Amino acid sequence: MNQDLEQRQELMDELEAGEAAVELDDKEPHEVLEWTIERFGNRMGLCSSFQAEGCVLIDMAWRIDPAVRVFTIDTGRMPEETYALIERIRERYGIKTEIFLPDTKVVEHMVSKHGLNLFYRDVNLRLLCCQVRKVLPLRRALLNFDAWVTGLRRDQWATRSNIRKIEIDHDHGGIVKVAPLADWTEDEVWDYIRANDVPYNELYDKGYKSIGCAPCTRAVREGMDSREGRWWWETGAPKECGMHCAIETGGFEHELAALLGGHGNGSGH
Repeated sequence: MNQDLEQRQELMDELEAGEAAVELDDKEPHEVLEWTIERFGNRMGLCSSFQAEGCVLIDMAWRIDPAVRVFTIDTGRMPEETYALIERIRERYGIKTEIFLPDTKVVEHMVSKHGLNLFYRDVNLRLLCCQVRKVLPLRRALLNFDAWVTGLRRDQWATRSNIRKIEIDHDHGGIVKVAPLADWTEDEVWDYIRANDVPYNELYDKGYKSIGCAPCTRAVREGMDSREGRWWWETGAPKECGMHCAIETGGFEHELAALLGGHGNGSGH
């Protein structure tokens, strides 16, 4: 596996990624996708949680390459509306989404020890749940790709304000991480959806602005930040799950190591 990771790291170094980021920073999202598809072909994966941004990228990428690979992390706690949207995407574009699930045994042990809704009790337990249900399956998924495309935008939250359209993802073996919508606003995302009749999650019509797991997401009032509907019961905690930025509090890592102790690491490494 180390040899595989070394080969992947050689695909693009920091200098080349930096040059590409500068070159593509003022390009439109479809141009960034064209560059990525041309560079990585079927070793590129478009990661979507089927929020508005992901749906836009699927539509754009499909217009460039109808065989584009789309994958998602199914945490097992997603809203029914999200599952229904996956089917609508398949019917519309003929895309069979590659679905990655968390390790069943690790989930069983976590839930047996802490309860099904552990995340409501403590920030560290919420981060533990995110690690088990999202981050570890993502690590396993990304072993299948040399580059992954995300729907991150700079104005979504403070932790995302400095993202580049092209960067090396050191958290995942040095593969390339692409954010074609980095400089788009929420309005531009929805303008594209309406102009191109892109399928989207019905929860947006019910006041949701950011959609994750069903128990951890709720609608927000008009004018509220889109991320305020995520983990709304927490105070002063990061509005992140760890998929796009490493979160190291020290509070959940010992617990995670204990859960993984007898069941591998759930990541495919």
